[in-house]
Amino acid sequence: MENLNNHFETNHQLNVVNSVMLTGFVGADAIIKNFGNQKLARINLAVNEFHKNASGETIKKTNWFNLALWNSFADIAAKEIKKGSKITIIGKLQTGSYEAKDGSTRYTTNIHVTELKIASTETNVA
Repeated sequence: MENLNNHFETNHQLNVVNSVMLTGFVGADAIIKNFGNQKLARINLAVNEFHKNASGETIKKTNWFNLALWNSFADIAAKEIKKGSKITIIGKLQTGSYEAKDGSTRYTTNIHVTELKIASTETNVA
């Protein structure tokens, strides 16, 4: 994975940063779609947080993130990433909207993956 300092220095020179780094567990096998000569894999990533409540009990909160992996990353996802795989990604947030069947506007937030490391392909529970 790219040196994180170099990653931030490059983006900082432009005076903007849109960068996300996550490590978590894949919730289901990737959904693969082909668009001509482009390939897209969609993955949901569970990232757990732990904190103690007022009683001292450890509380687990799971946050789910939608990942978009294009082309060579989509190929890797199709072959090597399965439900329960532990992965680390670096990417950028992308937002969008679409009109639902009922006519309402729906908003989306995805992470466009630019770097990927597969830490484990063993099945783990998120």
